[in-house]
Amino acid sequence: MENLKKDLENLADPEKAKILSRFFKTGKGQYGEGDFFLGIVVPKQRTIAKKYARLPLGDIGRLLKSKIHEHRLVSLLILVNTYKNADKKDREKIVDFYLKQKRNINNWDLVDLSAPNILGEYLLDKDRTVLYRFAGSKNLWERRIAIMSTFAFIRKNDFKDALRISGVLLQDSHDLIHKAVGWMLREVGKRDLKAEEDFLDSHYMAMPRTMLRYAIERFDEEKRKKFLNK
Repeated sequence: MENLKKDLENLADPEKAKILSRFFKTGKGQYGEGDFFLGIVVPKQRTIAKKYARLPLGDIGRLLKSKIHEHRLVSLLILVNTYKNADKKDREKIVDFYLKQKRNINNWDLVDLSAPNILGEYLLDKDRTVLYRFAGSKNLWERRIAIMSTFAFIRKNDFKDALRISGVLLQDSHDLIHKAVGWMLREVGKRDLKAEEDFLDSHYMAMPRTMLRYAIERFDEEKRKKFLNK
């Protein structure tokens, strides 16, 4: 683990770190408050994750407790790859570990790169009650995990839970949930336009503007105006 940290330190870019700190809202009172960036782009972090692909869960857990954003992201990239190559028994252990560590999965990129590929994949053939519990959570990141996990189902043309959880989150107060829900609705529409439009016809009046704009991003101009001007 110490070698992994040194490899990341060697890739650190202070100027990029300043940009990322602003982009991920690390200021006082913002959603990323307390997060510290080394300034490393994701492709380079993926390379490090591959190099340390066999990192034990114990070390992954210690990295997830770090205040350094790249430590947490690399640890999750390793965990995603570990899950992908694991057998059924080990996948159960990884998902249990993931859920126990969720308090450290606390920025939108950390959620988006891990939730669909670990929790979502695991729940493809299982009860999904946990996602509805997360959707009703006071914790922003649990709510984002709830909707982003449904991306795994959407990729399999299973839209039911994505649409239901979108409905649960319709009145959410946070912009990051508006964007995530709109994104997942757009992904549903890529595969089944009618399913997305039926949802929009029923709910667009109650949808936050950002959510609606994300959802209709791929529509032609005439159809976008139809929803935006209603």
